Amino acid sequence: MDAALFYALAALVVAGAIGVVTGRHIVRMAIQLLAALLGVAGLYVLLAAEFIAAAQLVIYVGGTLVLIIFGVMLTARSGTTVLRPSRAEAIVAAVAGVALLTVLCIAVGSTTFPHVIEPRPADAVAPLGGALLNQYLFPFELASLLLLAVMLGAAYLARPLDRRRR
Repeated sequence: MDAALFYALAALVVAGAIGVVTGRHIVRMAIQLLAALLGVAGLYVLLAAEFIAAAQLVIYVGGTLVLIIFGVMLTARSGTTVLRPSRAEAIVAAVAGVALLTVLCIAVGSTTFPHVIEPRPADAVAPLGGALLNQYLFPFELASLLLLAVMLGAAYLARPLDRRRR
């Protein structure tokens, strides 16, 4: 059962990623990115990494993807903006993708993975949450203020030029 679920989630991630890379319609590409990110969160759940799965959902699916769609909708002339890369850009992207895939395959093939799985602690999320709210509270809040400033700046820059001068 776990193997079938793994292969289904892996297929979802790969199909979504291919759709993002080969797509031309920006909003549809964002939806395909959503599918890929949800598949990655599902893979984290299968690996018993619940905190990382929750962080994946909250940060990437809930935050970054919404911000991407927000930026596209604010800056594009319409929600149906189409990308048209030149032939040279497509060739460079294909060569870079093949090179990256080759390096990744070599790295995975030359790595020795341990065969013994160590038992995980019963409650691994509580110490992490305690550290975020105690020791790392200031950097956590500083990052949230930085993201707020970026969103306000993006909204300001997306306004029409004649309304900014007033």
